[in-house]
Amino acid sequence: MKIEQIYTACLSQGSYYISSENEAIIIDPLRETQQYIDKANKDKAKIKYVFETHFHADFVSGHIDLARKTGAKIVYGPNAHTDYPVYNAKDSEIFSVGKISIKVLHTPGHTPESTCYLLTDENGKNNAIFTGDTLFIGDVGRPDLATSSNITSEDLAGILFDSLRNKIMPLDDEIIVYPAHGAGSSCGKNLSKETFSTLGIQKKTNYALKEDMTKKEFVKELLDGMPLPPKYFKDNAMMNKLGYNSFEDVIEQGNKSLEIDEFKNFLLNPEIILLDVRHQKDFMNKHIPNSIFIGLNGSFAPWVGSIVEDTNKKILLITPEGKEVETLTRLSRVGFDNCLGFLNGGINEWENQGNPISSIETIKSKDFVDILKLNKINILDVRSKSEFDNKHIEGAINFPLNSLQEMYKEIKYEDKLYVHCAGGYRSVIAISILKKLGFKAMTNITEGFNEILKCNLNENCYNSINSLNCNNT
Repeated sequence: MKIEQIYTACLSQGSYYISSENEAIIIDPLRETQQYIDKANKDKAKIKYVFETHFHADFVSGHIDLARKTGAKIVYGPNAHTDYPVYNAKDSEIFSVGKISIKVLHTPGHTPESTCYLLTDENGKNNAIFTGDTLFIGDVGRPDLATSSNITSEDLAGILFDSLRNKIMPLDDEIIVYPAHGAGSSCGKNLSKETFSTLGIQKKTNYALKEDMTKKEFVKELLDGMPLPPKYFKDNAMMNKLGYNSFEDVIEQGNKSLEIDEFKNFLLNPEIILLDVRHQKDFMNKHIPNSIFIGLNGSFAPWVGSIVEDTNKKILLITPEGKEVETLTRLSRVGFDNCLGFLNGGINEWENQGNPISSIETIKSKDFVDILKLNKINILDVRSKSEFDNKHIEGAINFPLNSLQEMYKEIKYEDKLYVHCAGGYRSVIAISILKKLGFKAMTNITEGFNEILKCNLNENCYNSINSLNCNNT
């Protein structure tokens, strides 16, 4: 028996390849499916089933393409209604794969169709459970992502409480828990950086599995402080439910080298998004006016989903040379299938042809701190609310990046802004958005808050929600 977790850091997502004898199964595959086929070919195994734990909202699964290519049967649990052929397993139904078996545990709550899969090894011992978004390491799935609107988040949270206690917690402590996501995912509030654990450890450390917790307490704790889900989640969930274009067709469509004239002609349409995916240092140095920066070197796909939001938007690309297919692949993972192509020669060709170039004013953290000590300045902190609440510069305003496009009207256009995040990636995204919206006087603090903390700034200049260190002045 082989169990392999295939973890994709950009999405904080784990898919699973499992084989026994000459048969294999895949659980929650990524959209690019060749990697699973290659693993099965190496093991001389046939992919028999593709198990889906639920209708994923944060990424587009590869189940449809994988079934088409291999003849594998797509398996969902109860209550999963799709527009393509699947097998809807019954609760407690058992599937044989080589010398192992997979038992279906219907665990609604995250969504009505959410299902876990319990693996029994060659010796008849329950070895592992693949929990999807029902149970994470340190957390559980949010109950507000169902594709149907006829059930409330409170109702689903209560159902999740029952699922955990009736289906998961009675299992042996030694069972390994393999979830669909880790830290960084928006599918929960406080996921661990660990990508697997044992059920016994989770019973001791995961707040959601406290034995003395009432259902009312569980619902309150689960929903309290739950941020709104990214808007692209709904599109992804519907693509997983209704179907989508093949991955290969999407890549072929977007992998087009555009000459300057054709590229500029597309830019005449204000609805088209010009997306620059180079490193933030390159973008700050020079970029095409009105382009949005989201670099491949960060959590690229989730930020595209959070910033662009509408997966139907048409996108033009500025990419590092040789990164075109990678960019298209990572966009397709979150359902952005409408790329028109990329500029041949990139930013250098644009500049060589005499076209306008823009840049971002920058300042190092040390120099920013020197200014801060002597002047009252306007500081925009685009970190998350929890980061800001933990510690921030006194007087800074906090517009988290994922809310910036709704909150920006509270910023006065004439104010000069010093913008920072934690490390210098999100702040450049924020400035690119604000520049497109008409803001001009902005300076990026290149190394962000992490470096500001090292710059010998008096502790009285910091603030936190729990401990106010100085007066606002």
